Amino acid sequence: MDNLSVKMATLTVKQLPAKDEYPDLSQHHNHMAKVLTPEMYKALRERSTPNGVTIDQVIQTGVDNPGHPFIMTVGCVAGDEETYEVFKELLDPVIEDRHGGYKPTDKHKTDLNPANLKVAHTHTRTHRHKTDLNPANLKGGDDLDPNYVLSSRVRTGRSIRGFCLPPHCSRGERRAVETLSVEALAALEGDLKGKYYALKNMTDAEQQQLIDDHFLFDKPVSPLLLAAGMARDWPDGRGIWHNDNKTFLVWVNEEDHLRVISMQKGGNMKEVFNRFCTGLTKIESLFKNKNHPFMWNEHLGYVLTCPSNLGTGLRAGVHVKLPHLSKNAKFEDILKKLRLQKRGTGGVDTAAVGGTFDISNADRLGFSEVELVQMVVDGVKLLVDMEKRLEKGGSIDDLMPAQK
Repeated sequence: MDNLSVKMATLTVKQLPAKDEYPDLSQHHNHMAKVLTPEMYKALRERSTPNGVTIDQVIQTGVDNPGHPFIMTVGCVAGDEETYEVFKELLDPVIEDRHGGYKPTDKHKTDLNPANLKVAHTHTRTHRHKTDLNPANLKGGDDLDPNYVLSSRVRTGRSIRGFCLPPHCSRGERRAVETLSVEALAALEGDLKGKYYALKNMTDAEQQQLIDDHFLFDKPVSPLLLAAGMARDWPDGRGIWHNDNKTFLVWVNEEDHLRVISMQKGGNMKEVFNRFCTGLTKIESLFKNKNHPFMWNEHLGYVLTCPSNLGTGLRAGVHVKLPHLSKNAKFEDILKKLRLQKRGTGGVDTAAVGGTFDISNADRLGFSEVELVQMVVDGVKLLVDMEKRLEKGGSIDDLMPAQK
């Protein structure tokens, strides 16, 4: 290799001024682009986490994906647990903006021991967060109309302390997370007993069955995930575990180390949430017993790859038929007032088909798990009532909700 090649190979961005490296964010619509300035970038590019995560890795997904004026994406990801502290000048304002005013001084209080859980508390605007994994505190939720609510699910993410997160982890780390997860999940018993399927070892029949069950996550096609580096080495170290009843599911090494999902057909969200709470509590105990607790701190709660999922990481959602309501001019405003969000049934980047939407809670941080599921239960009940009213040609003006 000649001298010129050596120089080219060893060139680093720090050899160029920050102004030459600062991204053009003039056409961007994401939370990162709202916060990042040339001065901030100049200061942050001099840092890296102990694992070598840089500011450019944190913001790359938001640079490559300008977003849309009406769809605010986050625009940044964490490469490890320390990212949120090392680059807090950027991430604290992004979190505050994304999570409705959750301040850097706010605390997330958690007690995952069901015996110590207290009754559901009234949410206050101080954004003090308490974890509540007690399904008994959920009011209703077992009576959503199955003629409209096709399926119900609750999911969350968890990160295993001691490993880098998927945007930055090495092949070996990813494999170690998989090995640890397979060992822990193999200890689940009773209704939660199940089997792990490594993506790279699946037979065609197994793959087709998981596709038919809507379980299989494929190689990421979303530009948001690709730009963040989450598809490296695919499918090495990735897999899916599910119980024998196919109602409790864990994804390994997709967007987060773990995605824990409870799901079933129909509208019985109470049953889904009960299984979610039981299974998640057992999984956390299994990992703690292996001296690998989940990433958590007092301020951010559970630490996950995307800042949008901090806190509970919880998304309770239903696939619901709303062909009439979705055409109503006030549909977006109704969702906003109910603190709900809509997606297509195929995921975050997909459109609704035939008026069927994936409706879920918009918040993750600042509310307890029970409060978030309660918002979905109450909100979806109202959306279905509105849909029924519109079907008959009636008005929904008297059903319009106040801001939650």
